[in-house]
Order: sequence, then structure tokens, then C-alpha cells
Amino acid sequence: MTGRIEVSSDRHMQIGEVAERTELSIKTIRHYDEVGLVTPSERSAGGFRLYTETDVQRLLVIRRMKPLGFTLDEMRQLLDSLDILDTTRSGKDRAAAQTFVTDCHTRAEESCRKLRKQVAYAEELTALLADHAAD
Repeated sequence: MTGRIEVSSDRHMQIGEVAERTELSIKTIRHYDEVGLVTPSERSAGGFRLYTETDVQRLLVIRRMKPLGFTLDEMRQLLDSLDILDTTRSGKDRAAAQTFVTDCHTRAEESCRKLRKQVAYAEELTALLADHAAD
């Protein structure tokens, strides 16, 4: 999977559809807008937030980062870094973005190792208790 989150689509979605697609609450999506993480691409004449597929993909990056303990600032920096890597061919900004993405990748891998261990412990306990739970 590449870091690319740019998706070609002109269709706009209201926040309820975005919430359903991302499995994030409407309140959470609004919060991410308020803190500047994912600003809707447009607003309707009535002021409703309108999101594109690219916006949805950005929200999904955030959704994946949150349970791994990344801060809002780190989420913002990763989204910015992915944008830079997708649009900049060379330079200091690209090098810094690449370094940050690599650091995030390393942290995500470590989180996966820890979570796999926790799942293994949970499965061991479940197996241990299975005979007693059937009574």
C-alpha cells in the first residue's frame, strides 16, 4: 500500500454518509474539522459540510492512527507529509516528510507487535476458560 490518499472523485457526500463510511461519529468528524485535520472540501448553500472521496481517505488515515496512540499533531504532520510525498519530487521538505513517514511506519509496526501479543494472551485466556464457561 502506498501513502497516496489522493482519489479522483467529484461526488460530494454529507457528513452522515462519511460517518457511515469511516465508522467515525459525526461529532468526531466535526471535531477533526474544528482542529483543522480534515476540512470538508466544500459547504452546501445551507452550510452543510460536503466531503469528497479524498477527504474520506484522509479520515481513514486518522482513524487508523488514533488507536495506536498518535496525537492530533502527529496525525496532522503525517497527513501533511503524505501530501508532500505525493506532490514534491525533491528538496528538504520531501526529505523531512519521508523521515516522518518512516518514523510513523516504525511506530505502527511496533504497535502491531504489541497488539498481536495482547490478542495471543486474550486467546490463551479464552481457551483456558472455555471448559468452565460452558457450564
